[in-house]
Amino acid sequence: MITLDDVRAAAGRLRDRIHRTPVITCRSFDEATGYSVFFKCENVQRAGSFKIRGALNKLLSLSAAERARGVVAFSSGNHAQGVALAARIVGTSAVIVMPSDAPRLKLAATRGYGAEVVFYDRQKEDREAIARRLEAETGRVLVPPYDDPAIMAGQGTAALELFEDVPVLDALLTPVGGGGLMAGCSTVAKAVDPATHVFGVEAETANDTWLSLQKGERVTIPPPPTIADGIRNLSPGRLTFPVLQKNLEGILLVSDEEIVQALRFLLFRAKLLVEPTGAVPAAALLAGKLTLPKGARVGVLLSGGNVDPDVLADLLRTSA
Repeated sequence: MITLDDVRAAAGRLRDRIHRTPVITCRSFDEATGYSVFFKCENVQRAGSFKIRGALNKLLSLSAAERARGVVAFSSGNHAQGVALAARIVGTSAVIVMPSDAPRLKLAATRGYGAEVVFYDRQKEDREAIARRLEAETGRVLVPPYDDPAIMAGQGTAALELFEDVPVLDALLTPVGGGGLMAGCSTVAKAVDPATHVFGVEAETANDTWLSLQKGERVTIPPPPTIADGIRNLSPGRLTFPVLQKNLEGILLVSDEEIVQALRFLLFRAKLLVEPTGAVPAAALLAGKLTLPKGARVGVLLSGGNVDPDVLADLLRTSA
C-alpha cells in the first residue's frame, strides 16, 4: 500500500519537470449531468497523458547506476510515451514493448522521444514476458505500467493537485486499466477526505476490475475490443487491486457508444480534445451512471489526449 506521504514525495521529485495541468469547468456539461464537475486535464500533460507522472517518478527513484543501465517497459501507447520521455529527461535509454496494432500517433511519439520499439502480437504473445526477457538479457530496469509503488505514487500526484485546487469534492472518477492511476488517486482522495466517493470507470467489454471486485479476487478476461485502447487490460494489477478493493465504492461501466458521445461533447462543447480512454469517466456522468444527489461536486480525471487524427475523424463521422 502507498500513502499520502509517498505521493507528496513524488510531487516533490516531479516539480518543475512536468506540467501542473489545469482544472477546467464546463457549464453545459454541468447542466447535462446535474453535477458540478471539475476536469483535471491530463490531456495537456507532457507526453499527452498522466503516464509521465509515474514513469518519471520511477526513474527519479532509481540510483544513478540503475539509470545508467537503461530501462525497458511494455505499453499500448501512453505509458510507452511516458517512459520514453522520462528516459530522455534523466539521460538514459529506453526499449518499449508495444503491440503491433498500437495507435500510430502513440508509436510515432514514442520513437520521437528516442525509444527503441519491440513489437508483439497482443492476441498471441505475453508482453510482460517479452519485457522481462529483455530485462534479463540486457540488464535494463523494468518500468511497469502500474504494478509498482513508485508508479502508483507518481500517478497520485494528479489527484493531489486536483484537491489542492478544489479542496472539496464529493466524488472522484478516473478510468481504470491496470489500476495505477486509480490506486494513486484514490489513496489521495481517501487521505484528504475519507467521505469522498471514489468510482473507477471501465468500458463494458473491458470489465476485468468490475468482475474482480465482484468475485473478490483478480479475474482475467480475453483481449477486450473496446475503442478505449488505454484500458484494454486483461486483469487488474497484483499490487493495485488490493488498493482498489480498499478505496473504491464501485466500478461504473460504459459502452463504446457512450464513450464516443462523451468525446464529442468534450470536444465541441468544452473544447477539450481527449482520447477515448480519457473520455471514459465523463461518459459515465453523461450516461447517468453516477447516482449521487444533484449538485454534487465531482472531480474527473481526463487521463490523456493522444488520439490518432484518422481515428478521431472516423469516430466523429460515424457518431454524427
